[in-house]
Amino acid sequence: MTLQDAFKLDHRTAAAAITGAGKPNFTTPVERGTLQVELYRPVKVDLQQPHSRDEYYVVTEGSGKFEMGDEIVPFAEGDFLFVGAGVPHRFTDFGDSMTRWVILYGPEGGERDS
Repeated sequence: MTLQDAFKLDHRTAAAAITGAGKPNFTTPVERGTLQVELYRPVKVDLQQPHSRDEYYVVTEGSGKFEMGDEIVPFAEGDFLFVGAGVPHRFTDFGDSMTRWVILYGPEGGERDS
C-alpha cells in the first residue's frame, strides 16, 4: 500500500482479509517509517513474544484478559492498551472472534521518557 500524508484505514476492508477459511490470521495494511499497523485475530492461543519496539493495541472485537509483565487486566471491545518494548505480554481467555489493531512504532528498544 502506498501511503500519502493523510489516509483512512478501513477496518471492514482489513478484516475481510483475515476472515474465512484458509485466510491468514493477520494483515499489515500500513508500513510507513517506523510505523507498522496490523489487524490480528489469534486462533485459540495468543502466541505473543515480547517485541523490540513499543506497541499499542486497540481491541475491535471480543473480550478476555491481558497479561502485561506481572499484571493481568480485563479487556473488552474499544480498549486501548500499551506495552513497552521488551515487556512480556499476551491475551488470554478470549473467544474465536477477538480482533485487535496492533500498532508498532519507534526505535528498537522503545522510546524512553526524557
